[in-house]
Amino acid sequence: MAKAKSSKPKRQWVCSACAAVSSQWFGQCPDCRAWNTLEEQIEAPVGDGRVVLSQRPAAPIPVTRADEIDEGPRRSCGIGEVDRVLGGGLVPGSVVLVGGPPGIGKSTLLLQVSAALARSVGPVLYASGEESVAQVAGRATRLEATHERLLLLAETVVESVLSAARGLRPSPAVLVIDSIQTIYSEAHQGLPGNVTQIRAVSTQLVSYAKSAGVPVIVVGHVTKDGQLAGPKLLEHMVDAVVAFEGDEDRSTRLLRATKNRFGSTQELGVFEMTGQGLRPIDNPSEALLAERPAAAPGSCVTASLEGSRPLLLEVQALLAQSMGGSPRRNCVGVDPSRLAMLMAVLDRHGDMFVLDQDVFMNVAGGLRLFEPASDLAVLMAVASSHMRRPLPPELVAVGEIGLTGEIRQATRIELRLAEAARLGFRRALVAKRRDQRKTTGVPEGLELCEVSNVREALEVGLGR
Repeated sequence: MAKAKSSKPKRQWVCSACAAVSSQWFGQCPDCRAWNTLEEQIEAPVGDGRVVLSQRPAAPIPVTRADEIDEGPRRSCGIGEVDRVLGGGLVPGSVVLVGGPPGIGKSTLLLQVSAALARSVGPVLYASGEESVAQVAGRATRLEATHERLLLLAETVVESVLSAARGLRPSPAVLVIDSIQTIYSEAHQGLPGNVTQIRAVSTQLVSYAKSAGVPVIVVGHVTKDGQLAGPKLLEHMVDAVVAFEGDEDRSTRLLRATKNRFGSTQELGVFEMTGQGLRPIDNPSEALLAERPAAAPGSCVTASLEGSRPLLLEVQALLAQSMGGSPRRNCVGVDPSRLAMLMAVLDRHGDMFVLDQDVFMNVAGGLRLFEPASDLAVLMAVASSHMRRPLPPELVAVGEIGLTGEIRQATRIELRLAEAARLGFRRALVAKRRDQRKTTGVPEGLELCEVSNVREALEVGLGR
């Protein structure tokens, strides 16, 4: 047995943005460079400060072969768009963090998911730290999301929430926490939502999920920059991070996974916010093109790919003569730097001087287009607006554009063309295939207009 020196309370400073630990206070975090985020913590010594050395070897730790482990069947959420994003449903023992701006519909979505799980799987415990039981029940009634197996709890102490979950018979199929910034642990100091409390609460929730095999869904607030509030440690501890996005002025809502240990992060769920709650959109391409104007200059349709789902989106452009100074570049759903590059290519290789114009770009429906396959549609929309000549309404444009004006093939073009043919498009402006003998993957009734550069694309699409 060896005796250690008497230990004193240890002071340390923890960054509320990245959870980095420092031995002294700084105005700026040495790791993430955020200002005024270091908070003091005091660690008290455990016991009498002695260190005991074992006199006999420790017992062997059992290990398990990887081929003997089965994660078990996934639990369907009852809403296809949510299952798509999660990779097929909730994995037993997993922890899912759902983030999004205030008022976007996080609580509405999780209440509908909880009701669907209660109907199909088993009891669901919905613990709210922001609303009373009467408030949650009132919203559930309005959404027609009530069920005898949907159990509500208004509690802000994590130990009480977990005690209620462990006391249920049968055990809950899912535990929902709304939200983690309002829940705190009585065993730790600090206000709810600070670094210490979020770390303590998330640790207990993850431990409960893994030991009991119960999926836990946690709601998280976001900052004004759109990042999840709290330390990055929270995102590392959970199994999946799901972002609920949308514009408050539009009814469309998007569900994306930025982290998923049990599936792809490329899938997209699309919803419409209605008076009766969120309605899944099974055919988003048709919904997004429903109000597309016919024969309007500056409009071009492209086929985007979100995971395994192809989406047809309308790209709109409006050009106006600049009134002096630097021309304006206003982009909604399009990368401004990508637009600047495409306009330079159009000027150099398309003989169309547009660099002195104010340009306004928009992707109809509130979605974002950042993949290179949308380059051709953006360029054709700009050219159409500049020439004040509409593109053929049955034309869809898909292709990446290089700095020398060449057009390159988009990935998984077969899926994109199949979606375009399904919605009635008859011509597709695409990059020229390397092997002209290869005709597989072209849907019946869809004509390929193959071009190799920007000049050919303008000639085919606008007759220039």
